[in-house]
This record gives sequence, C-alpha cells and structure tokens, in this order.
Amino acid sequence: MELWVALVLMAAALIVGAVSAGLIAYKIAFGKGVEHRKQEAEAQIESAEKEAERIVAEAKEKADTTKKTRLVEAKDEIYKLRGQAEKEIQKMKSEAERELKERRAEVSRSERRLQQKEENLDKKNDKIEKLEESLTNKNKKVDEKLAEAEKIKNSQLEILERISGLTADQAKDQLLQQLDGELDHEKAVRIKAYEQKLKDECDDRARNQIAVAISRLAAETVSEMTVSVVSLPNDEMKGRIIGREGRNIRTLEQLTGVDLIIDDTPEAITLSSHDKVRREIARIALERLIQDGRIHPTRIEETVDRARREVEQKIKHEGERALLATNVNGMNPELVRLIGRLYYRTSYKQNVLDHSIEVAHLAGMMADELGVDAALARRAGLLHDVGKALSEEIEGSHVQIGVDVCKKYKESAEVIHAIEAHHGDVEARTVIACLVKAADAISAARPAARSENYENYIKRLQKLEEICTSYKGVDKTYAIQAGREVRVMIKPEAMNDDKMVVLAREIAKKIESEMEYPGQIKVNLIRESRAVEYAK
Repeated sequence: MELWVALVLMAAALIVGAVSAGLIAYKIAFGKGVEHRKQEAEAQIESAEKEAERIVAEAKEKADTTKKTRLVEAKDEIYKLRGQAEKEIQKMKSEAERELKERRAEVSRSERRLQQKEENLDKKNDKIEKLEESLTNKNKKVDEKLAEAEKIKNSQLEILERISGLTADQAKDQLLQQLDGELDHEKAVRIKAYEQKLKDECDDRARNQIAVAISRLAAETVSEMTVSVVSLPNDEMKGRIIGREGRNIRTLEQLTGVDLIIDDTPEAITLSSHDKVRREIARIALERLIQDGRIHPTRIEETVDRARREVEQKIKHEGERALLATNVNGMNPELVRLIGRLYYRTSYKQNVLDHSIEVAHLAGMMADELGVDAALARRAGLLHDVGKALSEEIEGSHVQIGVDVCKKYKESAEVIHAIEAHHGDVEARTVIACLVKAADAISAARPAARSENYENYIKRLQKLEEICTSYKGVDKTYAIQAGREVRVMIKPEAMNDDKMVVLAREIAKKIESEMEYPGQIKVNLIRESRAVEYAK
C-alpha cells in the first residue's frame, strides 16, 4: 500500500513537472505566436497525461503485487511464531508439572518428618511425666530425710551444748571473736606488705634525690640569739649612757623599744629584745653614740633615725642578695623588701632568710633531678615563709599571710599553692608543692639548724607522751632522742602482735595531725610478756 502511494505521488510530481514545462514552453513560444504555442502546449500536456496514466497504472500493478507478497510472508511468519509459542508453552508446562511433582514429593517428606517428630515428642513427654512422678516421690523422701536430719541435728546440738557448756549464741560469739582475730592478722599482714612495697619502690629513689640535693648544698649554721652585746671602751661610758637621772637610757629605750641591761659585766652592755630589727637599730645607734662621744637625748634621737634608715637599706640589700643568690627574677619590689625583712626574723633560732634561701636551693636541685621547672621551684622555696615578715604585724598564721601577700603581688598559682601546702594546711597537688615541703623539712631537720627554747621543748615532749598514752592498752610512754622517737610500752594481755601494727600507724597519724615538729618522729611499740615464779 505504501509503495502504491509513493508511485501516485511520483506521478503527480511528473504531472506537475510537465505542466510547469508546458507553461515555460508557452511563455517561450508566446513571442512566435500565441497559436503555435497553444498547439505545442496541448500536445505536450496530452503526452504528459498519457505518461502519467501509464506510470500510475504501473504503480498500481506493482503495489498490488507487493501487497500480496507481503501478506503471504506475514502469514508464514505468523504460522512460524505460533508454532514456536506452542512449543514454548508446552515446554513451560512440562517444567511446571515436573516442579510441582518435586514440591509434592518434598511436602510428603516434610509431613513424614513432622509425624516422626510428633511421635518422638510424645515419647519424650511420656518419659518426662515418668521422671516428674519419680522426682515427686524422691522429693517426698528427701523431705522426710531432711526432717529426720533436722531432728538429729537438734538432738546433737543439745548434746554438744551439754558437753561444751555453751549455747549456740555463745558459740557464735566465740567464732566471731576468732574471726576478728584472723581479720586483724590479715589486716596487719596487708599493712606490712603495702608498706614494704611502698618502701621498695620509693625509699631508694627519694633517698637518692634528697641525698644529692643535700650533698650539693653546703651552708653554715649560726644560732640566732635574743640578745646582743655592745662593747664599751671603759666602764665610765656606762654612766654617760645612763645619763643624768637616767634620761639618756630612757630615751634610747623609748625610741628603739629595746631593753638595755647594764650589769656588773665589765665594759659591756646587753641589748635584749625578741625583735631583731629593733635590737639591730639599737645596736647601731649605741655604737655610733659611743664612737661619737656626744650622748644626750637630741643626739640619741638623730642617731636612732639614721640607724633606722640604715637598717631599712640593709633590708632592701638583703632582699636583693637573696634574689641574686637563688637566681629569681621579675619580683615586685615590695615583695623583695619583705624577703629582706626575713633577715631579721628567726624561727627556732634559725635565720628565716637563710632558711628560705636554703629551701630555694634544695627545691631547685631536686627539681633539676626530677626534670621539672627548677626556676619555679626556687621561686616558691624563697617565698614559702614570706608571711613571717608580717606575722608580728598582721593577725593570722604565716602561711595564710604569705598566701595573701603573694596574691596581692600577682604571683603564679603554683607558687601560691606551694606556700599554702608547705606545712600541710592543704594537700599538695603539684610536684613543686611537694618539693618545697620536702626542702623545708630537710632545712629544718639538719643538725644544729634549729634550736627550741627549753619551755617549748618540754611542752612538745609532754604533748607527744600524752598522745601515745591516750590509747587503750598502753602502759607507759617515753619520749627520747630529743623528741625524735617515742617508745610505747604495751600491756601484753590487752593487745596481740597483729594489733600493734595497726596501733602504731594510728599513733603516727594522730601525731601528724595534732603536732608541729621539725624532721620526723619514730613511733616504737614494745610488747613484752613475763612469767615469774619463785622456787622455795
């Protein structure tokens, strides 16, 4: 059909072409004559029409032939496709039937297995029922046996109570006491093991670090006294210092706050005061007056003022010397002046400035050994007792005063914490604080570094003995070795060896919490059993 349409279109195109050609020919022949052109055009048109009819006829004939051919081919193709489809359908049908048979066979096998399982379960249920029945019977027998055993137990318990003379509660108490003894023993064993472990791990290292620091520090030890002695050229000078009706000596004592002791000692005057600053001012002023020879109230006042300025200058110089000696930089000038005032402050007759410098050196050396900031350790060691420069002017402990002063002058938090923790007022949380605390104890505990007065010494020993005697089971207590060791005599019938280990630790903890002392105190517990009999 499509071919036929194409042929018709071609014929139409030829007709149009012929018509166009005729029109052109007509135009060309128009000049020769209208008639002639008309005849030629009609002949051409007629020829073109015949040609077009022929072409159309041929096209129709070809189209019919092609249509029939295509129809036959299409029918053949349809028959082929139908045959193939029937074959595919047959094949799929046979496969489906085969799969259905397999599934039916599988279902049959599953049904058989399920039936076997049901039979097995029925058998197991029967066995379980028999076992339950058997267990019920056994439980009944067990109950009967337990009841019988309970009766036997009660009867035996009664017999045991009659034989032992103890009730069940008394026997329980006895067992608990025995258990307490075993627990005390276990506790003592664990304490010993733990202490031994700590000693094994820490003693060698700590001893080495401290020994290195101490061996590297060589400092002179000078006891500070509460009196100063001024030499006189002759005994006549005593009268001139006293003055008419004692006006010179009264003026000097009022201006300096120092007691002048003029006794029978030849060519000497003793200056007595607990404040070394005032004592030093009085000493300088008195030496200047003796050297000058002019001694009267006005001259005394001028000399005392000049001596006071010299002491202030000395305080500044000592503060700068301490910073230079410890290699500490960048400190507030007021804080440097407070450090210099420590030169005129003593603690247990130990010069506080020398002690602070020594602590700074020790802390820096140990910091070097441990690999921490040595400059920070030296700074904290130098400032750890700075509160003692103001402890006589401001109420409060020197630790709190030192903390407040360092906060005022913007010292670092680590330095402030080291000052706060060096006497155990707070727990040391940094390595620097621990080093300063250890260095302070080392400096205070060196032989001849400190010396307590007799009254404080006696009070400390009495307090030490009172703490130890307050515990139950203690017979006598002796503080020996200048208070560095306490010997505790234990009543042998009141305490066993295991409890002694626990008691020794408790006494040591109480001494640490209630007393202040340089160095360390050894707690030595002694338990001695004696049996005495006389042969007659």
